[in-house]
Amino acid sequence: MAIGVVAGIVLAAITALIGLFKLMWRVAEPNEALVISGSTHKTEGLGEGMGFRIVTGRGTLVLPGVQAVRKLSLDLNETQLNVDCVTHQGIPLRVKGVVIFKIGDDLVSIANAARRFLDQQKMMPERVHIVFAGHLRSIVGGLTVEDMIRDREKLTGQTRAACGTEMEKLGLIVDSLQIHEIEDPTGYIKNLAMPHAAAVQRDARIAQAEANRLATEAEQTAFARMAEATRDSEILQAGYQAERDKAAATARQAGPLSEAAAKQEVVVQETRVAELEAHRREQQLQADVRKPADAAAYETRTRAEAERDARISAAQAKAKETELAAAAEATRVTTAATADASATEARGLAAAKATRATGEAEAAATQAKGLAVAASAKAKGLAEADAIKARAAALAENQEAVVAQQLAENWPAIVQAGAGAFGNVEHMVLLNGAEGMSEMFAKALTMGGTGLGLARQLLSSMTPPPNSAPAADPAPAPAPPIPFPVPVQPIPVTDE
Repeated sequence: MAIGVVAGIVLAAITALIGLFKLMWRVAEPNEALVISGSTHKTEGLGEGMGFRIVTGRGTLVLPGVQAVRKLSLDLNETQLNVDCVTHQGIPLRVKGVVIFKIGDDLVSIANAARRFLDQQKMMPERVHIVFAGHLRSIVGGLTVEDMIRDREKLTGQTRAACGTEMEKLGLIVDSLQIHEIEDPTGYIKNLAMPHAAAVQRDARIAQAEANRLATEAEQTAFARMAEATRDSEILQAGYQAERDKAAATARQAGPLSEAAAKQEVVVQETRVAELEAHRREQQLQADVRKPADAAAYETRTRAEAERDARISAAQAKAKETELAAAAEATRVTTAATADASATEARGLAAAKATRATGEAEAAATQAKGLAVAASAKAKGLAEADAIKARAAALAENQEAVVAQQLAENWPAIVQAGAGAFGNVEHMVLLNGAEGMSEMFAKALTMGGTGLGLARQLLSSMTPPPNSAPAADPAPAPAPPIPFPVPVQPIPVTDE
């Protein structure tokens, strides 16, 4: 029984030792580092008196209550870059990328990272983003858009180089830095690419058109070859079909042809027999009918020819007689026509002479009548000219006498025209009675004298002065006629 107790105690002690060992023994995973603090430790490459120990990839004893053990992850971390930058040209851009980083595998990097991120491992992406954003803005500010587009590796390398020192102080290493996208809010990159895009599009369209042309040509060539092959095949098929049809027709006609050949041979023999029979009959007809008929026909033909010659001779004699009679009749008709033409011509000449004589007489009468009318008109004109000339001479010698004579001749009309002023007056009021009436009639009657004075003034204004040279034309111009009687305007008389 004592042995069992001892065995139980030993087993309990062993179990306690195993449990205590498990509690004290810690193993670092491949992707983590154990940071043991609580005593002074000397670690190769880190100097003395660091105050903590780093264990990676192996196990170590830790004294519970005396030492503290914490884990530092060595896994990869990433942070997304979304940084607004301004290039050397002053063009705003937005750079998007990703940074993949981790804590370095060496003890120095682990120690630096442990001092900075042991309790803040979730803050590492944010800190790394801040570091890379600052350096990225600085680097982009020294580059142009063209440099960034054409040499993106240069941007990546400069960024990694600029951040290397700070990342090393943080105990971090950059496994990968990728610039995914460069956004251009102003459209500079798009406008920069438009000429190249247009050229590429143009080349693409040209290439597509050329490819379409080549494809069309190939298709058309293939279609032509197909049509040619179809034509050749149909021609061959038609030839073969014709040969088959010919062979079939020949086969179908073999029997009828044989029968027809036999019938043809029979017909040939029968024809020969008929020809011999016909020849025999012809010889018989020659002897029995044709010879006598030829003799009779010769006799009839001879008689007919003799009768024909007799009729021809009679007809020729009749024709000669008719011809002579026609010539005599033509001579007679010609003679009569000549006589009629001569008579007609004589009658025409006589009529023409009579017509001409009549016309000449009428023309002479018309001419004499015209001359008489012209002479009369000339005499009348000369008489009027002489009268005008005499009047003009009289006016030149004694103007007043001629005017007085004209006034005397037209005095009744002048007085009548002066009295005509009172013809439309229905009522007349005279303030001075019979004396006023006498004065009115006296004024009306004295208009002739007033007209004589006006005529004298007109004649004096028209007469040239005695010292003036005579005109080139000695014939005096006819004086204008004096308008008589002189119209007298009616004098309005009121009854007031």
